[in-house]
Amino acid sequence: MDELTVDEVQGWISRLALVVGPAPSLRAGGLMPDPSADRARIELISALEALKGAAAAAQARVAVEFDRSQRQAQREAGVPAAKVGVGIAEQVALARRESPTRGSRLLGLAKALVHELPHTLAAVSAGEVSEWRAMIVAQATAVLSVADRQAVDARLAGRLASMSDRQVRGAALAAAYELDPRSVVDRAAYAVTQRRVTLRPAPDTMAYLTALLPAAQAVAVFAALHSAAGTARAEGDARSADQVKADTLVERVTGQATAAAVPVEIGLVMTDRTLFAGDYTPAVLSGYGPIPATHARTLAAGAASQSVAPGDDPGVLDAARVWIRRLYLAPETRVISDADRRRRLFPTHLRQVVIARDQWCRTPWCGAPIRHIDHARPYALGGVTDPANAQGLCERCNHVKEASGWSSSSGDPQESADSRDPAAPWVVTTTPTGKSYRTAPAGWPPSFASPSGDSGMPPAHVALSG
Repeated sequence: MDELTVDEVQGWISRLALVVGPAPSLRAGGLMPDPSADRARIELISALEALKGAAAAAQARVAVEFDRSQRQAQREAGVPAAKVGVGIAEQVALARRESPTRGSRLLGLAKALVHELPHTLAAVSAGEVSEWRAMIVAQATAVLSVADRQAVDARLAGRLASMSDRQVRGAALAAAYELDPRSVVDRAAYAVTQRRVTLRPAPDTMAYLTALLPAAQAVAVFAALHSAAGTARAEGDARSADQVKADTLVERVTGQATAAAVPVEIGLVMTDRTLFAGDYTPAVLSGYGPIPATHARTLAAGAASQSVAPGDDPGVLDAARVWIRRLYLAPETRVISDADRRRRLFPTHLRQVVIARDQWCRTPWCGAPIRHIDHARPYALGGVTDPANAQGLCERCNHVKEASGWSSSSGDPQESADSRDPAAPWVVTTTPTGKSYRTAPAGWPPSFASPSGDSGMPPAHVALSG
């Protein structure tokens, strides 16, 4: 079989970038568009969708071969058996511009398709089924034995192209339950291990706090909040039932006297002009992202919900405790580089600076909350403990960079050693294949151009090399 090359794929990408669809043509007389042109456009849309599926299947096969090769290389290098495979999914994630967690799922899907779901893989390869629909089949059969998984795959053969996502999931689950009733129990046991709480931004300075819980626990939590709302409303509380539930949740989880009393040490970063002079440069709320200057000033004043919702009573809001700490920008890069040495809540001065500067895990496309402050150039190799050599990472990314073949350094590798700025914010991570990824935190304020010359909202701008 002919080997597909990167240059060939890059050629397709360049060609597709120029596609605008069949040129319009007019019927005789030039009065009405020719319907055949629109039919050709629809057919092209369908063909491009099939191409995406075929590309996903090819990507899965290449990923499986990469995984096999990397595992073999790790074994030959003497990596302990328990650690063979570490860092492989992370490399796939970087190559696909995805987070490490999603990279693991995608590599797992690729293995399932290649080794256990050949009919589903064939449907994806033919462009009949999307990668997402293949993921549904893989998830629905995840707890089955290899033989039963293959049996479900055979039952679905030839049917996936005409089914909706919900129909695919239902058919796969029904077949799985029939072949292995025990899998229902196993699935429920596994689901309990996946309980978690997540946070994601919502419009208008709001956020979604979501808890995935066992059903009984979720019902109990909701019943307690519902009861609190009923009691408050019966006592004449002017807030709506939903508002009471939301406020009660915040108060019981945080221990605050009122939901509004949020300490600003959660990480609210703004310019002095925004805080004191009425400037409209956006602030950044750590773990959330940019927020309007007016809302930031309200938070800093200690009364978050006095952008009052209907029914709220500002008279009963307790002011939060507020600490002000000055953060300093490097004049050339406008990246946060230092802060007052006073601290509260965070265990180190460095942690305070780096979290304010990086906002999210610095690994490209990860976007997880910062859990560890890491030396970009390892301390054991002479890396210094200061902001220029620090990066905020999530727990997973910090652990994987210790795997065999991974390395990192600070400073811009495109500059000479003589001209390199010691405060340069670049961090360079190199994977076992020699592929390098350079990242730098965004300039401040959030809309300011980053050191890479780009402008925009992401907290870390990325350049690739290798």
